[in-house]
Amino acid sequence: MNHTLRGLTLTLTLAALLLGGIVASAVLGQLSVNPAEVGGSLLRAIGIQNAWAPTDSIVESTLWVVRFPRIAMALLVGAALAVAGAVMQAIFGNPLAEPGVVGVSSGAALGAATAIVVGVAALGDGAIALFAFVGGLLATLLVYFVSRANGRTEVVTLLLTGIAVNAFAGAGLAFLLFVADSGSREQIVFWQLGSLNGSRWSEVLIVAPVTAIGLVAAVVLARPFDLLALGERNARHLGVNVERLRIVSIIMVALLTGVAVAFCGIIAFVGLVVPHAMRMVIGPAHRQLIVASAVGGGVLLVFSDLLARSVVPGGDLPIGLLTSLIGGPFFFYLLFRQRNRSGGWA
Repeated sequence: MNHTLRGLTLTLTLAALLLGGIVASAVLGQLSVNPAEVGGSLLRAIGIQNAWAPTDSIVESTLWVVRFPRIAMALLVGAALAVAGAVMQAIFGNPLAEPGVVGVSSGAALGAATAIVVGVAALGDGAIALFAFVGGLLATLLVYFVSRANGRTEVVTLLLTGIAVNAFAGAGLAFLLFVADSGSREQIVFWQLGSLNGSRWSEVLIVAPVTAIGLVAAVVLARPFDLLALGERNARHLGVNVERLRIVSIIMVALLTGVAVAFCGIIAFVGLVVPHAMRMVIGPAHRQLIVASAVGGGVLLVFSDLLARSVVPGGDLPIGLLTSLIGGPFFFYLLFRQRNRSGGWA
């Protein structure tokens, strides 16, 4: 099966999974909703009157105040983290690069927690996202400059730098928990666990444009990413400004990761698992890979969130716990495959 046919098959499969996940997330919960009511409510929202729309105001409020914003946030955050992971792997030329693994997520969380503790969060949700973006950007720049050696990114250095950044950010978060009041402390702990519970339309309206801009920018840069995969020297001969490409990509990754972490906390391994799964099916061409990763990330988080609020009756498991359960074993698999290919860890 050629890559074009594989890409088409993957697209149809992801579309079916995404539709099924959205419907299931809207229908299932402590208050059961008929699928016809979900469709009727959506039709009524766009001005089409119909006989299927719910007549119970509680059902209508459940859909539009609780479930629809949560579904939209899952789609956007999943897409943002998956695209950020695909871009990081492209610019580092390393299959182990991922926002959570190399400390970008924890850096963004530290920035957002700082905004809460110092009171900047009172200015609005955009202030939290801004601080998270700055924290993620600083962490990404640190990892990039430290892990570069002789024109390439060393795997061991990349991982060790990520461990150091995560440790520093963890210490910073612990200190902020110590000095914060009870309300701020609860918010910080909530972020560390990662959850989509309580997602609001105001937050969706911030995440949506950032994710859209990041996705479009990544698709535009897909061709330079393909050339960079041939090696820095070859890419330069073919007209790619490698350093500018890396800096733009770093800012893009920090923006995507920062805005996701700001509202949903640390959701690990999405940027590692999804691009690899897509690459295994459709190959390394970045244009298709980035689009497929965006959709695949949305699918993963929609189903993970559905599982998070369904496993424990009346409870809501941290979604970061579930993605780590998926991503942890996958990360070990990548480590051993990398070692077997190179004959060592370097």
